[in-house]
Amino acid sequence: MLTVKDLRDVYGKRVYVRVDFNVPQKNGVIRDNNRIKAALPTIEDLVGKGAKVILMSHLGKIKWKEPDLAKIEAMKKANDMAPVADELQRLLPNVKVRFCPATRGEVLATAVAALQPGEVLLAQNTRYEKGEEKNDPELAKEWASLADAFVMDAFGSAHRAHASTVGVPTILKAEGKPVAEGYLMIKEVDNLTRCCDVKIKDRPYIAILGGFKVSDKIKVIDALLKKCDKILIGGAMAYTFKKALGMKTGNSPVEDEQIGYAKKCLEEAGGRILLPIDSVVTNSFEPVEGRLIKTVEGDIPDGFQGVDIGPKTEALYKEAILQAHMLFWNGPMGVFEQSEFQSGTKAICEAVRALKGKAFTVCGGGDSAAAVKQFGYKADFSHVSTGGGASLEMIENNGSLPGVDVLR
Repeated sequence: MLTVKDLRDVYGKRVYVRVDFNVPQKNGVIRDNNRIKAALPTIEDLVGKGAKVILMSHLGKIKWKEPDLAKIEAMKKANDMAPVADELQRLLPNVKVRFCPATRGEVLATAVAALQPGEVLLAQNTRYEKGEEKNDPELAKEWASLADAFVMDAFGSAHRAHASTVGVPTILKAEGKPVAEGYLMIKEVDNLTRCCDVKIKDRPYIAILGGFKVSDKIKVIDALLKKCDKILIGGAMAYTFKKALGMKTGNSPVEDEQIGYAKKCLEEAGGRILLPIDSVVTNSFEPVEGRLIKTVEGDIPDGFQGVDIGPKTEALYKEAILQAHMLFWNGPMGVFEQSEFQSGTKAICEAVRALKGKAFTVCGGGDSAAAVKQFGYKADFSHVSTGGGASLEMIENNGSLPGVDVLR
């Protein structure tokens, strides 16, 4: 693949950069600008080369099937990119950052034509267009007509074959124009490819999977069973596996329709899947009068549900983790949003910290990345992905994603 470093002759050229500016905001206030910061190295590289930089990103969701047009307009207003442009200007004080309120048509074409070398234009939310998520060929053609080159730097959207991520570079490639990956994509693709292409030096390879549903991770479990030496299961999904073993799970969330799949995995794994041997349980999430929180081994009593792994499981999992030469983690061990149920997720972080400098460790985005950041362990991982869904799909598909493959 070409990288942004390879794009040397771009002075005065229009470079379309697909970024991931899907940041949390409320009433026009950006609450977390990390995704904007992650794109700065690519933007600054192109600005320094005198390119005319056109940025496109989605923000939030627009439910086009909603029959009430007023509700659609409210969704668009809530996901306006204008505050993102203001934040980008604040982060790039020496660069002229323009904002275009249009996603296509004469207004956008005029804004692009007005760009000077070394300036940046952020266009309106790509999801303002119905055809974005459908990879509409006419929409992709119009956006491609605005560009002399394309750079993909939105790893969090690389698993989606949308007009802005796949349609545009496909057209530009056919026209003989350069398409390349940005600095964030380089980091993401290189690190996650290593988790797919396992070398002898990376063994033992340990995966840790948590989160709510087994059904959300069937493909990644299948993929990791072929690659890993051990898989440690936590979070709510562990209770589907425990029920598959005939254990009582109380009121814990269980996907009964996945019990057969869980049995199959356990049989195929031949002891390589580790499940919690004790659990923190409660009879209420809310801190109401009479709430009980306790640790139990084995079966979970009626009226209680598991909300975290217990201390014996923490020790068991730490022992396995400390043997790793490579580790991939996606999904917290419990309801880490509540302080009473954070211990298991923090224990995983502590074990990974002990591997620093001794093993290659990847946190695969999503809630686990949020926990790692919240608890102050981000620097202890070799790589923390910015794309939860994209990182999982890359593992599932053995290193292949629509937004990556189109650059090859």
